Amino acid sequence: MAVLDAAKKIMRYSGNSGQWVNGYPGEDIIRSDISSGYGKVVLDGGRISGYFAFIPSPEPTYREIFDGRWLDDLRPYHVVHRIGSLPDVHGVFRTIMDWCFTQDSNIRVDTHRDNTIMQHVLEAYGFEYCGVIFLLSGDERLAYQRVSL
Repeated sequence: MAVLDAAKKIMRYSGNSGQWVNGYPGEDIIRSDISSGYGKVVLDGGRISGYFAFIPSPEPTYREIFDGRWLDDLRPYHVVHRIGSLPDVHGVFRTIMDWCFTQDSNIRVDTHRDNTIMQHVLEAYGFEYCGVIFLLSGDERLAYQRVSL
């Protein structure tokens, strides 16, 4: 939870006040990720420095995409949710994605419009912006996908 709290602070500091609000993601969600086998950590010298959930398709909120289209809407995919890292550890996003792409070649991610840091690292890693999806709450998210051959 310390990693996710640090990630929230990074978001707020960078101007993203609309994502991960009202206690999200709470300990109950993280415990559910872990018990389902989806919750993963990144270690740096034995210290947990990053967290993410790696979840197989289908993602219900990805059924409909607006103002664009998925790069590959035929094959199964994995979704990476709840990416967070400690501010003093660098390269966590790349470590996460390098591992994810050893597991699947078709990966989707969504992020808040105000999360310019995540948009930047997604695009730098080769993800393409695909359009807008809506969470079950009705909140908008920008959707990205990368398909490796």
